[in-house]
Amino acid sequence: MISNYIQDTREEITMNIENIAIGFIGAGNMGAAMIKGIIKGNVTKPEKVYVYDPLSENIKQLQEDFGVTTVTSPEEIVEACQVIIPAVKPHIISDVLTGIADMLTEQHIIISIAAGITTEQLKAMVKDNCNVVRTMPNTPALVGEGMTAMVKDPSVPAKYINLACTILKSFGEVEFVSEEQIHAATAISGSSPAYAFLFLEALADGGVMMGLPREQSYRMATQSLLGAAKLMKETGKHPGELKDMVCSPSGTTIEAVALLEYNGFRGTIIEAVRTCAEKSEMMGKIDKL
Repeated sequence: MISNYIQDTREEITMNIENIAIGFIGAGNMGAAMIKGIIKGNVTKPEKVYVYDPLSENIKQLQEDFGVTTVTSPEEIVEACQVIIPAVKPHIISDVLTGIADMLTEQHIIISIAAGITTEQLKAMVKDNCNVVRTMPNTPALVGEGMTAMVKDPSVPAKYINLACTILKSFGEVEFVSEEQIHAATAISGSSPAYAFLFLEALADGGVMMGLPREQSYRMATQSLLGAAKLMKETGKHPGELKDMVCSPSGTTIEAVALLEYNGFRGTIIEAVRTCAEKSEMMGKIDKL
């Protein structure tokens, strides 16, 4: 559960940043999702989104589809952009940030999405030359339904926190967490779309096994899960109460629920979250800074 790390984790924080350049170092799955979310959310002009990726095919389509500006080196990103998002894997973020550290100034802000890499480690990588914000977004940013956990570091001026929030809110919701809590946030939001897709695939497979056409089974499973999430979000009811609303006495649903419980459904999910969070914490214990 999110703590009272700040007085109101749902405070509205937005600002006009249409003339601020945002640079991405890396345009893989997560980077591309954020780029598309930012442009679809009209946060800034497409040409104000700068993208560098050593794999040209990653940025060619983004340029064609959205009109982003592509560059040929991370250094060009630093020169052109105030906001820099290193959308790279955790094991290479140190190389990326140390490579541009001497070019960074207090006017720059780094928004990190690297799982497991702490704020202190990020600051060391950039030699404390700029502002650093640690976050953990997820891929539903692509359709404007992202969930981003963000560490609100008191050493970062409010205007830069506001700037980061405006960007992140363009493709979903933001929750502030403490440095210690971000591992749990990684497990229940950053990584959880994968769990949901796994569940959806299995649910649709069950429909196919029982005679439904594959595509129809996917449509029905997807809408049902989407509707269930929306029902809980909009009613504010406890998930147990909503589950009970579906489980009629001696009915079909309670039979299915009983089988899921017998096979450790909830316990397995809880253990998956624990394992993911522990992996995130372990990834922060790196020697290379």
